[in-house]
Amino acid sequence: MSEDWSVPGWAVLATLVALLLLVVLLVVALVRSRTRTTAALEAARADAVALAAQVDAIERRLAEPVVRTDETEYVVTMLGRDDPDAPDVDERTPAPVVPAPLFADLVLREGVVQAASLAAGLRRALAPEMRHRIRLEMRREVKRARKQRRADLRQAKREFEARQRGDVAA
Repeated sequence: MSEDWSVPGWAVLATLVALLLLVVLLVVALVRSRTRTTAALEAARADAVALAAQVDAIERRLAEPVVRTDETEYVVTMLGRDDPDAPDVDERTPAPVVPAPLFADLVLREGVVQAASLAAGLRRALAPEMRHRIRLEMRREVKRARKQRRADLRQAKREFEARQRGDVAA
């Protein structure tokens, strides 16, 4: 190296080595990132294929008609029978079995419907216009009951006085 350079040679070489090292590190990071991305993509594809197979299996199962092996008709009441004194259906016949998930679904739906109807009824009953109407109806009923009691009391007094007059005349 000659003395004609304005920057020392070792500084130029150090800068080139640092840049080369930085480029190598970036390439390694890029390769690792691409490898991870490729692995994640393959895993996602495998999951998608598994889920598609599962959906197909569910669709096939739902498309199959439900075959009932037990065609027994269960009678709960005597309605519709010609002879009400006829013996009941054999009490040992098993009740129809509902699968557990369907049973849970039915129970939950019924509970949700009952809760929703209760909430709607409470909301309607506690509305200000409904409370006002109830208050007016109660006042009307109290007035009617007072009038009826007064009329009954007047009638009872008349009957009592008539009996008193009848006892005095006899």
